[in-house]
Amino acid sequence: MPHTAHPIAATRIPCFGFETNEDAARHVAQMIANTIRERSAFGQQAVLGLPTGSTPVGVYRELVRMHRQEGLDLSRVVTFNLDEYYGLRSDRLQSYHRWMNEAFFDHVNIARENVHLLDGTVPPEDVEEHCRRFEDTIRRAGGIDLMLLGIGRNGHIGFNEPFCDRHSRTRLITLDPVTRKDAASDFFHEENVPTQALTMGIGTIFEARKVILIAFGEHKAPIVREAVEEPVADRVPASYLQEHVSASVIVDEAAAAELTSVATPWILGRVEWTDELIKRAVLWLCERTGKALLKLDGQDFRRHNLHQLLRDHGPSQQLAHRVFKWMMDTIEYKPAGREPRRVLVFSPHPDDDVISMGGTMIRLVEDEHEVHVAYMTSGNIAVFDHDARQVADLVTELNRRFGIDMEKSPALEAEVVRALTQKEPGEPDRDEVLRIKELIRWSEAKAAAGVCGCREESLHFLNLPFYQTGTVAKKPITAEDVALVRELIEQVEPAQVYVAGDLSDPHGTHRLCAEVIFKALETIEAETGKRPEVLLYRGAWQEWALHVIDIAVPLSPGDLKLKKTAIFRHESQKDSALFPGPDDPREFWQRAEDRNRHTADLYNQIGLPEYYAMEAFVRWER
Repeated sequence: MPHTAHPIAATRIPCFGFETNEDAARHVAQMIANTIRERSAFGQQAVLGLPTGSTPVGVYRELVRMHRQEGLDLSRVVTFNLDEYYGLRSDRLQSYHRWMNEAFFDHVNIARENVHLLDGTVPPEDVEEHCRRFEDTIRRAGGIDLMLLGIGRNGHIGFNEPFCDRHSRTRLITLDPVTRKDAASDFFHEENVPTQALTMGIGTIFEARKVILIAFGEHKAPIVREAVEEPVADRVPASYLQEHVSASVIVDEAAAAELTSVATPWILGRVEWTDELIKRAVLWLCERTGKALLKLDGQDFRRHNLHQLLRDHGPSQQLAHRVFKWMMDTIEYKPAGREPRRVLVFSPHPDDDVISMGGTMIRLVEDEHEVHVAYMTSGNIAVFDHDARQVADLVTELNRRFGIDMEKSPALEAEVVRALTQKEPGEPDRDEVLRIKELIRWSEAKAAAGVCGCREESLHFLNLPFYQTGTVAKKPITAEDVALVRELIEQVEPAQVYVAGDLSDPHGTHRLCAEVIFKALETIEAETGKRPEVLLYRGAWQEWALHVIDIAVPLSPGDLKLKKTAIFRHESQKDSALFPGPDDPREFWQRAEDRNRHTADLYNQIGLPEYYAMEAFVRWER
């Protein structure tokens, strides 16, 4: 997808795609700025409906930049926020009042009297009247000119959950279990997420003169497809927008991945056949027919709308053999080559290295490469309180038994217990607790890398500044983050670099870490004319699709067993992780094993050699 808006075909709502979420966010911010300027030119106020969450962050940052650098005047802007958790004070970390102030309102010149947010602390007996007044205020403002929306994995817009009333107004609702699960990381555990929220209704949203829904990230791809390609269904509230007179959807490449014109464009008509598209289509045909590559025949191609491919690049045997060779060439027993080299593995969290590519790390060490691992963040917010208390207890008892003067060295256990006892549910930890949790992750990372054969002196703990907030929300990437990564790359001088390639989440730690690495590599290449080879791995939840894999490393039963042993060293993440991810009860070692076994099964199903397990990588080219 290009940097400019690209219309996406075969959707029931006008849908526009961008290569990255940054490009999309800039485009949406410009649309909002245009609305503001147009209204201002007529001496009128611009009325905006605004969402919260990770998706619109880039839009707000771009509007702030335009205000500061281009003089965008927001003094005539009136805003109405979509929703708010019920029962949450406005000063709480997860409050949308606080979020909007920190992300947007504190940085622009919108008059405070023109900012309207729902109040989550209204007494139950006053909720109905509060919602009615909110609706009246929208009407007195002349209605909403532009409504900006995100979309939940269950299709909600605002907090209008599945099967809500199409004509609903602002009201108190009960949150869907999927919504609460998705919000769990913000509240440090699902049990801390409120069960209710206040939200604008679908009917309220529909009265906006223009609606823009934005969706970024691979995890949004399935629900985006349902909302814009399937018929209107009350199970997917976002699909109601098909009936709005001026609604559009803006997506990045990842969120558009399952749309027909992106995933299987040959179904819609004639396409320009590239090698990449040929590979994707033929592998898709294997999946649809249940046949191995070398068993495909002409009838299979014709029955599945691949007449043009067969006619322009056939016959079928030639196409199948071509893709078969491409896939065979991805199988690599020695991913870093036969001669000893230095390799640098970047691990966003302290366990991503062994979960995602532990088998390859074992192989690299066996091949006598010098393997360095850079742990980019401490991962301290992903440790349970009881683990911190247990370690603090252990340290205090060690001090006592070894006769350390406890007056000069206060009992750590007491400090930690006091901090944890005083912490409200969903509140971030104090510094003394975060330090303990950081040490837990540090010791586990060392132990896990040791299982893979990595030397302790080759382990690097960067603790990048962007991560050090004590909360799930992170700071923007700065030059300091990039400088620390560049310094390490120049120190190690690796021939090969491994990077977590979970780039579809626009504000996840993996994506931010990858951005830091890419910026560091780009500056090195600009100055020296060269950079190391870069391979991208995936995380604990998914693997690369077959058609994009560049290297697949076969793993033996022994390799996979040793990899699981390394994952087990991360005891604070075992049995029940604090942030396990949505809708997946499996432990991380189970996910890793299933993912690696599944990749090997896919290779076998298309007629390639049968392996026990495989880890897959994609080359980064920019």
